[in-house]
Amino acid sequence: MKFSISDPSTGKVKVIDEESDRVIQPFMDKRMGAEMDGGILSEELKGYVLRISGGNDKQGFPMMQGILSNQRVRLLFSKGMKTFRERRKGSRKRKSVRGAITNHDLAVMQLTVTKKGDADVVGLNDETAARRLGPKRASKIRKLFGLTKDDDVRKYVVRREREGKTPKAPKIQRLITPQRMQRKRHIRNSKVRKVQEHRDDQKAHAARKIQWFVEQREKRAAEAAKKKGVDVVAKKK
Repeated sequence: MKFSISDPSTGKVKVIDEESDRVIQPFMDKRMGAEMDGGILSEELKGYVLRISGGNDKQGFPMMQGILSNQRVRLLFSKGMKTFRERRKGSRKRKSVRGAITNHDLAVMQLTVTKKGDADVVGLNDETAARRLGPKRASKIRKLFGLTKDDDVRKYVVRREREGKTPKAPKIQRLITPQRMQRKRHIRNSKVRKVQEHRDDQKAHAARKIQWFVEQREKRAAEAAKKKGVDVVAKKK
């Protein structure tokens, strides 16, 4: 069985191929999210705490959190579920995945370092992987470079180097600029103006409705008086 160990702090991954049942057995019948002692797997991982984050069986079917089984199951997937991408709106698909409990059918088990030991492991955390791409969100750029809100984050964007071309900078997400504030004020004022116009229209409609009722009442009264006058003249004759 292969153990794929990843360290989020460095971005490195180290793969250990182990065939000994003495090493593999402690990792069996454990659920995803369980924490294990790294010393069981290797002497150089002594003091490390590893969390089981997933795995694949020999046919490539991945483990899925929340399925209390150590076998392969078929589930009906819809939009928002893992391992499924909606091709057509409202579509669903039945797929095979493995349960969240480990067993000997796994070919690869994925582990994540949650606690570092005393010594560094070669190929895992002895060096930090080069960062080719940087964050795009303004708040994350400030966090990476330790900036304040007064600093211009556009000067600290990690640009992608390209051969024979100028470095390409990504579009900064959630960047608050004077133009953005103007657009927000315009949208807010437009909503307020529309609400006020709607209220004015309602008042004008109510006033016109009352006026119409008054006009209709006066019209009916005039017609009734005219008809009554004609009847009086006819009686006198």
